[in-house]
Amino acid sequence: MIQPASRTKRKLDSALHRYFSGNAMDYKQTFGIIVPIFVDHAFLVLMSLLNTAMIGVAGVAALSAVSMVESLNLFIVNIFLALAAGGTVIVAQYKGSGKEEALSKAVAQAISVVTIASVAISALVVGFHAGLLNALFGGAEPEVFDNARVFLLGNCLSFPIIGIYQALTGALRGVGATRITLLLSVILNVTNFALNVVFILLLDMGVVGLVVSLLLSKIAGLAAAIGYMAKYRPIPLFKFRDALKLDFSIIKKIMYIGVPFAMEQLFFNGGKLLTQTYIVQFGTLALTVNAVGNTIAGVFQIGANALGVAIVTVVGQSIGRKDVQDARKFVKSFIGLATVWFVVAAAVLLPTFPYVVRLFSPPEEIIPTIFALMVMIAIGQPLFWTFSFLLPSALRAAGDSKYTSITALITMWVVRVVLGYVLGVTLGFGIVGVWAAMIVEWGVRGLLFVWRFKGDKWYKHNLV
Repeated sequence: MIQPASRTKRKLDSALHRYFSGNAMDYKQTFGIIVPIFVDHAFLVLMSLLNTAMIGVAGVAALSAVSMVESLNLFIVNIFLALAAGGTVIVAQYKGSGKEEALSKAVAQAISVVTIASVAISALVVGFHAGLLNALFGGAEPEVFDNARVFLLGNCLSFPIIGIYQALTGALRGVGATRITLLLSVILNVTNFALNVVFILLLDMGVVGLVVSLLLSKIAGLAAAIGYMAKYRPIPLFKFRDALKLDFSIIKKIMYIGVPFAMEQLFFNGGKLLTQTYIVQFGTLALTVNAVGNTIAGVFQIGANALGVAIVTVVGQSIGRKDVQDARKFVKSFIGLATVWFVVAAAVLLPTFPYVVRLFSPPEEIIPTIFALMVMIAIGQPLFWTFSFLLPSALRAAGDSKYTSITALITMWVVRVVLGYVLGVTLGFGIVGVWAAMIVEWGVRGLLFVWRFKGDKWYKHNLV
């Protein structure tokens, strides 16, 4: 007689095999890629939550300044991170095709491209930081503005470090070595948290302490990544000195994915940055609502963001093998799993909201507004987010970067920016209106990506 536990295990194995096994990858290998990325993202979000809570102790001026500059940082950093993502896609496809020598060269060229881009961007922002801050946040209160200047300059120094680190870890994700990227993330984030405790809580250095902690932890993370790659050589034939020799045939392939994605990030996050200027008009408390809301929203998105990273490896390797059937199957399964995650996350986080929000020490009068934002995204995310963000990651992994980029740009500027202004400023709904426009934009963009996925153009790019 089959025991109930054994019967349940068989049913679970059958379901996992049905949805998460392919012709060249079984469900254990699939989840071997997903789980470390999930833990990594959970760790990142937890550290972000705790770090935000710590800087909140320094007051709303410090928290608001960090929130403003984080939006600008996202705008800047994602330009060269998009190039790193291009390297990840090419590495994943070479891995799937079994071309080890080309795989090694792709890693080296990704490091070269991202290093050059990050150094150039860092120098540019340092040179024009005053005008940039005045143009975007000139209406902020003086204390908030001064803190924002310190935080931006400190972040600029970290850009090249972040760029090289992301190029290395992106390559590791491309070959499926996600356990190693998890270990590196733990080193970086534990260091960052420990240093924040010292510089912010113990030494009471505020935003300056946050900057010092940021730089030291990024250096520690990069040193660990370089040390691992040099000692254990997880990618066959890879040598760091190859990054000094530019191979334009491979760089062209990386740029084919990376440049449209970088332009998408430039204009997409530019649109988000513009909506941030609306929020500045609403006052410091609105900035605090936005900062706390974004941090808690990151908790909702832990699982879905992890799947968005993992899908690049899984779909990229499937396309590298010319196995479109597997790629389609994995995309549908990942979208289903992300939807389930959002439902579970909402069921856990909404009832515990009163305890979570207290971590940030917000003024009592803004707590109801933060909760309203959380209810909005708890409804909107399972319906729209996965199609809007997870699906384009899969399309991009197949080489369909131009379509995803153009679609994201159009919907951001036509829907989110314009509608955000109308709802938030013109009609007076404030930050609630800005967030409502964001959710509507998710839905419009998701429909366009679903339409693309149902066709066959997205996988006919033949990169490798």
